Amino acid sequence: MTIATSATRTTTKNNETLLFTALTATAAAATTYLLTRHYLQSKSKEEALTEAAAAYAEKSIAQTRRESLDNAEKKGKKGPSGTKLPNVQIDEVYLWEVEHLSVRFPSEGSHIINHMHGIDRDSTPLPENTPVFRKIHSSNSEEDMTNKSEHKVTSYNKLIGIHECILSDVVRTPSKEGVVQKSQAYVRAGPRRELHFNPRTVNAAIVTCGGLCPGLNNVIREITNTLYHLYDIKGKVYGIRGGYKGFYDERYPPVELTPELVENIHHDGGTVLSSSRGGFDLVKILDFIRSKKIRQLYVIGGDGTHRGAFAIHEGCMEAKMDVSVAGIPKTIDNDVDYIDRSFGFASAVEAAQGAIRSAKTEATCNLPNGIGIVKLMGRSAGFIAVHATLGSGDVDLCLVPEVPIVLEGEKGCLPHLMRRVKRKGFAVIVVAEGAGEELLGTSTEVDASGNKKLPQIGEFMKKEIEAYFKKQGDEATVKYIDPSYMIRSIPANAADSLYCMQLGQNAVHGAMAGFTGFSVGLCNNKMVFLPIPELVSTSPRMMSPRGRTWERILAVTRQPNTVPPLQPGETPYDSHAPLLR
Repeated sequence: MTIATSATRTTTKNNETLLFTALTATAAAATTYLLTRHYLQSKSKEEALTEAAAAYAEKSIAQTRRESLDNAEKKGKKGPSGTKLPNVQIDEVYLWEVEHLSVRFPSEGSHIINHMHGIDRDSTPLPENTPVFRKIHSSNSEEDMTNKSEHKVTSYNKLIGIHECILSDVVRTPSKEGVVQKSQAYVRAGPRRELHFNPRTVNAAIVTCGGLCPGLNNVIREITNTLYHLYDIKGKVYGIRGGYKGFYDERYPPVELTPELVENIHHDGGTVLSSSRGGFDLVKILDFIRSKKIRQLYVIGGDGTHRGAFAIHEGCMEAKMDVSVAGIPKTIDNDVDYIDRSFGFASAVEAAQGAIRSAKTEATCNLPNGIGIVKLMGRSAGFIAVHATLGSGDVDLCLVPEVPIVLEGEKGCLPHLMRRVKRKGFAVIVVAEGAGEELLGTSTEVDASGNKKLPQIGEFMKKEIEAYFKKQGDEATVKYIDPSYMIRSIPANAADSLYCMQLGQNAVHGAMAGFTGFSVGLCNNKMVFLPIPELVSTSPRMMSPRGRTWERILAVTRQPNTVPPLQPGETPYDSHAPLLR
């Protein structure tokens, strides 16, 4: 009897528990429904439509994926991996055309087919659909060419076709339906099937201008070797000494470059041709080109040098001179726009690591409160300072021209240094030479290239740090290291040597094919030809202070962000090179 009563009570209690749970769940569902309904009613119509569109897009993507897989299975073929995204596409492509000499001059290379280690004559005309640059003029000259039996013909694995291009806008985002998506594109660099110049008649000249940079000798060597070894030219290659003034200054006569002469120059820093700033005289340069019967001119330099190169190109066209002018961008500051990076930049960043390690050693070994300062090159762009900082991982403060320096206050760099020193016992600073003009002012003096002289930011920061610590009743032991010219006078490292080889070879490929007024560079990790006016129109470029690179600096150094907020109507600066964004 007692057992039965106890069982009945237990069953009743369980039923009550189940009933209570069910009622609680019902109440919760009702509450959720009412809250959701109230939330949806309170939202604006635009927000509701946005959420609905997003939900539809997600459903559409999933449905598209399922359909593509189903269709692939039906066909017995594996579909492309991934999901096809709606509204992510390119509708229109706009190519940066590079001027071609055949528009103005008959081509000497009609039916001359481009092979490695020489050339060959093709007895049949090119078919209409051939993927090469079609020339407006052609030559019917029957000049005897090098006999096939005299050399071993090695065909190129890849010849670049007409309108073969590299897209500039590699980052794509979904757009609204009906919006035309556009992209800029660059002419892809590389050997072409037909040549504009007959290699037997080619004389070339190479000139280096402006400051030094790792890899200059590599580029000189590769241009020379490509002309002689890949194209088998029968003319001469002149090395112009001392920059633009070497075209006419009797103190610096040109030197004839041969494969034997340039064989080992890539192991040395600097340039075997020497360099200088200024000295541009178009009339005298054109006189030299005429007197030496130069057909191809290779100009290695920065944005100012490239402006001079384009002036030479225009002078040749006006004088009806069938001459190709090709540029190779050279800037230790990495501030020529559009290209991924300039040659020598990686070597300079690598060389800067030694100075940063020395600064850290000085800071850790000198008491009390050791601080090491390293000043690096970077006139208007802080790329070397930023990349050296990120590559080191030992830097506590990075100062660049693109970001204003705030000394004291909530975002002050001096209180930040004090905190870092008290926490670690030392600190390391990297500063670009062009930083701090908002504190020190802008100089009105300029050098021969028109570059303004920069204030001594490194010495200024040393004094300010010492004074700040003293004001706080403390003492700082500050060591200042300036390796500026050391990082640009070294030989190129392996990565830059490879890059210089690509630049030199492709500059020659472009010139031999008849392109002119162009420069060669790496864009989206592909070699391209760029029209010089477009290349220099936005140079020198800067690092974006609101980009991801500066975010990485803030993450590594933990310094305060002193980038001012955007003003109404202000457009944030961004480089045209996607890899630097």
